[in-house]
Amino acid sequence: MTNIKLFQNNNIRSLWNEEEQKWYFSVVDIIAVLTEQTDHQKAGNYWRKLKQRLKEEGSEVVTKCHGLKLMASDGKKYITDCADPEHLLRIIQSIPSPKAEPFKLWLAQVGYERLQEIENPELAQQRMKEIYKAKGYSDDWIEKRVRGIAVRDELTEEWQKRGVKESKEFSILTAEITKATFGLTPSEYKQHKGLKQENPRDHMTDLELIFTMLGEASTTEIAVNKDSQGFIENKEAAKLGGSIAGNARKELEKQSGKEIVTKENFKELTPDQKKQIDK
Repeated sequence: MTNIKLFQNNNIRSLWNEEEQKWYFSVVDIIAVLTEQTDHQKAGNYWRKLKQRLKEEGSEVVTKCHGLKLMASDGKKYITDCADPEHLLRIIQSIPSPKAEPFKLWLAQVGYERLQEIENPELAQQRMKEIYKAKGYSDDWIEKRVRGIAVRDELTEEWQKRGVKESKEFSILTAEITKATFGLTPSEYKQHKGLKQENPRDHMTDLELIFTMLGEASTTEIAVNKDSQGFIENKEAAKLGGSIAGNARKELEKQSGKEIVTKENFKELTPDQKKQIDK
């Protein structure tokens, strides 16, 4: 179960290990917060130097880190150094930062919340909603975003069952849906929105989220009904599913006289502006 945890409005990528019953966190993400780095490349350089220093000091904490696949801002999964809370605390002790103590308390809280979510899975969804609300999104937008995540999960589960390989092939199929839905590739869409490392779905308007869901839900339905197997057959299903959403989008644009894909994003908006963007 992969999640994004929020620490003082900073995203921390994490992975729940069911067998060990504990979280693993991205070390680079945590270093970026503690060193107040907005550039993850600089945070990565900091971690490389810190690893070398820890090794020279005889610390074994670096060997306790695991290379796990986590989703990056480009939608692809990459091997990322991750550590459990115990070894993260040792790493945090080596970073001079006034945020160290609050971070330790946050790690303990995250562990406690996960135990609660195991007992009551609905809490995980509720906390996701609270994160978006804390960022200033409207309740209506949040409901669509959460539903969109569920639709996306259903699609990727089908792809996995049908022999599609994660990462590269997932990205290609997603690009086919996006292109057919909006007439733009994912990179073109991000450029149109003025985005760089941000998740495009967090910057979609209500209608953009709706058409994204329609394209992915249609792809899932076609893949299931046609029993699409392997990359080639699922690529065709992705084109067909995206085209259904694309045709609906074009018809709405024709009737409303307004383009669905806008250049608006939530990057520089205040919470009040975020709530007003779709009104």
